[in-house]
Amino acid sequence: MTLHRCADGGPSRVTDTTDRKDDRPKTWVSVRDDTSWAVDVLPFAVARFDGRRRVVSRIGDLAVDLAPIAQQLAPHLTALFETDSLNTLMSQPPATWHAVWSTVQSWLVTGSMRRIVEPHLLAVAHLDLTMPFTVADFVDFSSSRFHAEHAAKLLRPGSPALHANWLHLPIGYHGRSGSVVVTGTRIARPTGQMIDDGDVVFERTRCLDFEAEVGFVIGTPSPAGQRLDAAHAPEHVFGVVLVNDWSARDLQAWEATPLGPFVSKAFATSISAWVTPMWTLQRARVSAPPRGVAQLPHLSGGDDWGLDIELEVSINGHVVSRPPFGHQYWTIAHQLAHLTSAGASLRTGDLIASGTVSGPHQYQAGSLMELTAAGTQPISLPDGTSRGYLNAGDSVTIRAVARRDDGRCVGLGEVSGAVTPDAVAG
Repeated sequence: MTLHRCADGGPSRVTDTTDRKDDRPKTWVSVRDDTSWAVDVLPFAVARFDGRRRVVSRIGDLAVDLAPIAQQLAPHLTALFETDSLNTLMSQPPATWHAVWSTVQSWLVTGSMRRIVEPHLLAVAHLDLTMPFTVADFVDFSSSRFHAEHAAKLLRPGSPALHANWLHLPIGYHGRSGSVVVTGTRIARPTGQMIDDGDVVFERTRCLDFEAEVGFVIGTPSPAGQRLDAAHAPEHVFGVVLVNDWSARDLQAWEATPLGPFVSKAFATSISAWVTPMWTLQRARVSAPPRGVAQLPHLSGGDDWGLDIELEVSINGHVVSRPPFGHQYWTIAHQLAHLTSAGASLRTGDLIASGTVSGPHQYQAGSLMELTAAGTQPISLPDGTSRGYLNAGDSVTIRAVARRDDGRCVGLGEVSGAVTPDAVAG
C-alpha cells in the first residue's frame, strides 16, 4: 500500500493512492509529490512589490510573479496581472479565465520557457499578500443543517430545531463588504450593547467567536432582473476562499430580534489571500445530502453537488475542530438561484459565504458557541488555559484542503487573525 499525505498549507490527510495514475502535467518546477498546490491547481492572489501590487499564482511553496513573465511571453495578458485586484481578470468571460489559467500552466510545464519564468519564482513565505479582490457585495448564508440545529438547541431551548422555512430556502443576510479583510489582519474586540445582570450596557464584547466558513467569489456578473437557475448559476463563480466571519455573541443575543444580527457580525470578516479557481475543484465534487422536503423548481435541476472540503480550526496553534464542508444542506447553486430569484444582480467581486460549517459530531463544530455550549463548557488548551470564547491575544487559523476523487488534495490555504485588546485593528 502506498499512502499519500497532503502537505503545505492544509490539514494533513492520509489516503490510499495505490495503483492510481498521476494524471497531472509534468512540471519543470521542483515541488514535492504530495503538494496540495500542484501544477493543476495554480490559485491566484495579489502581492505587494515595492509599493505596487500585482497578481501572482502559486505552485508548491513558490509564487509565480505573472506580470513580468507575461511581458515577455504573452504581452496581451500583462494588463490582467499588472493590477492591484483580481477583479479585472474575474470580470472576463469564463472562457478567458480558463485560457489565462492554461497559459500560466503552460509556462510551468514547457521546458523551453524555464529560462524566462524561473527568475520570477519567489518563496511564498516572503510575499506581502494583500486583499485579492475588491469585494462588491457580501452575503452570508446558513448552509449547514447541523450548525442550524446546534445553534437552535443552545439559543432557543424547547423550540423547534429549525424554523419552518429553513428546509425550503437558503437563509441568508447581507453583510458589510467594507469590513472584509485579508488574512493576517488583527481583529479588535468590538464594543456594543449587551445585557449585563439585567441591565443594558455598552461595553467591549466578552463573547468573541470565530465562524469557519467557505466563500465563493463571483466573477461573471448578471444583470438585475435576470433569474439564474440552479443548474447554471455556479458558472458565475470564479473561485473559492476561506472565511472567518467573526461574531460577538453577547452583542448578537441582544440585538438580533427581530431582524437578525447587525453590528455583532459587521465589524470584521477575514478571508484567505489565495483564490482557488472553481474549475480546479471539479474532481472534488460530491453528492449533496438528501433533502428533507421537495425543492421548488427554481432550486432544482442540474447535478446536485457539494464539495468535499475538510477544514481545520486552531486556536494559538492547537487544533480545536475539523468541520466537513461536504455535509452542507444548501449548495452554492441553491444560494445563487435563491439570491437572484427576485431579480437581484450578481457583481464581480461578490463574496458569497456559506455560513458556519459544522458536522454531526462535537469535534466538527465550526464555532466556539457550539464547541463550548455557548461558553458554559470551556475547552482546554495545551498551555493549561481554557476558553469559552476568545481572549485578547488569541490567534485563530482556519486551514482547508479539498479532496479529489483520486485521493489527491487541492490546497485552499489558510485564513488567520489575532485578537487585539485595542479599540482599533490593524
